Amino acid sequence: MKLQGKVWKFGNDVDTDLIIAARYLNSSDPAELARHCMEDADPHFALNVKPGDILVAGKNFGCGSSREHAPIAIKAAGISCVVAKSFARIFYRNAFNIGLPIFECPELIDELNEGDTISVDANTGTIVNLTTGKEYQAAPIPDFMRQIIGAGGLINYVKGRVNQGV
Repeated sequence: MKLQGKVWKFGNDVDTDLIIAARYLNSSDPAELARHCMEDADPHFALNVKPGDILVAGKNFGCGSSREHAPIAIKAAGISCVVAKSFARIFYRNAFNIGLPIFECPELIDELNEGDTISVDANTGTIVNLTTGKEYQAAPIPDFMRQIIGAGGLINYVKGRVNQGV
């Protein structure tokens, strides 16, 4: 699985309230959540993000509450993956549960500019800044987790396996 897109860059400790503010948690509709994704961090994000774009952030991305609304909002906004120095544990799990690929690559954020275009190879973990030509290495996503992402999340993955009699 190869992903490529324009970079949206954020800093350290982006919490789930910045990803999707609590005032929007009365909805679980992905399209509605997407309209407000990152609104308190960058009011123009949801209006300007394009399908396939990539969100890049510093350390501890997704800290705060355990709401699944946060990765749902990111995925529904069209973000193809998130690359960060590190992720909060519960966000990490929730992202894979809903089929949002995420990658830890501590070196990338400091050498990247918003608007750069990067490609991410989920099989190898190779990230290339297509703007500068510089290459980085993140941990590749294990095969079984790529299967979960490919199914669109854990629930769809389990349904598929049950339907196959596995």
